[in-house]
Amino acid sequence: MTGAMQAWIPITIAAAFSQNLRFMLQKRLKDTKLSTAGATFARFVFSAPLVALGVATYLGVTGQSVPALSPRFFLFALTGGIGQVLATMCVVALFAERNFAVGITFKKTEVILTALIGFLVLGEGLSASGTVAIAIGFVGLVLLSDPPGGGQGLGRFFNRAAALGLGAGFLFGISATGYRGATLELGVLDVIARVGLTLAIVTAFQSTIMVLWMRLREPGEIGRVFANWRVGALVGVTSMIGSFCWFTAFALQNAALVKALGQVELVFSFAATIFVFKQVVTRREWIGTALLVLSIIVLVLWL
Repeated sequence: MTGAMQAWIPITIAAAFSQNLRFMLQKRLKDTKLSTAGATFARFVFSAPLVALGVATYLGVTGQSVPALSPRFFLFALTGGIGQVLATMCVVALFAERNFAVGITFKKTEVILTALIGFLVLGEGLSASGTVAIAIGFVGLVLLSDPPGGGQGLGRFFNRAAALGLGAGFLFGISATGYRGATLELGVLDVIARVGLTLAIVTAFQSTIMVLWMRLREPGEIGRVFANWRVGALVGVTSMIGSFCWFTAFALQNAALVKALGQVELVFSFAATIFVFKQVVTRREWIGTALLVLSIIVLVLWL
């Protein structure tokens, strides 16, 4: 791999760490203060101004101008933005069904689904080692779909938590593919400018559609989000850092491989579950997560 391609690895790890921290803060908001939509909205509304300021400053300093944006760019960017909003809502709702680590692990179905969507939409295939890594991770996800108390028949695996997790994974897969497609459409700019411009447009769009949604469906929730601005601002900052890192990684590498390496987030989420939220992790959940970690090792060693 070239140096540029290798750079996506530490960038992805930084993205996973920031994302885990942001989900921790959103779980706090969901548990104590806000609705699922409110905790999701905090992510976008507090990060959008920061992103816009950052990209405007960067473009001014580097002397670059905003290129003409094609309909194809907007199709990719806005599809990715909507997918990300809905996926985040699924994950926040999932925290009420299972512990924090399992909630984060469930969303990792995005790795498999991102590979499939990337192949269908962008024509990007995977190497044999990448396919093996994703298959190992899938076995781990099957183990994690079985709830702690067990269940009857297919209900053990097809339940509300599994539905939210698979829904989040599918929607994050759409989001990742959309963002990669959008950044590839801006080939005239350097990587930072491409990523920053795409992120600024997407977060502004996401904030707007969520304002409209909550004004119609949850009157008063917008005011509660801003009343909790201290935690909300932290959500915004961690979201901005994480999103910028994800977008950069997508611009440098196949989205499915970025999401596969992003499973390192599981290590951070289990630490948070045990040491921050004081929640219990079952033996099956440990085994399922171990398989997902193994899939990361396979990916990194044989990429």
